[in-house]
Amino acid sequence: MAQVEIAPLADFPEGAGLRVDVGEHRIAMFKIGEAVYALGDRCSHAEASLAEGEVFDDEVECPRHGAAFDLATGEALTLPATSPVATYAAQVENGTVYLTIEEES
Repeated sequence: MAQVEIAPLADFPEGAGLRVDVGEHRIAMFKIGEAVYALGDRCSHAEASLAEGEVFDDEVECPRHGAAFDLATGEALTLPATSPVATYAAQVENGTVYLTIEEES
């Protein structure tokens, strides 16, 4: 596993997505209050960018067909998506956001 520095927490918009690329990982990140969530950026139903979706409480809605995903678990909550998206561990340390990325073998 590798911990990667992403950006200062102040750079994250409140309640909206921010797309980051870390190696081959395309990640949608969301700041809700003091919490930061990180999901695979592609909807499991139609490959749309979840970073462009609308955030409602602890869910993000895909901008293409409206499937909702849990920000903490990546679980698909509504149709048309039936498969979860990947999640990444995000930490805030001294005002900076870091992601833990599993190293590919």
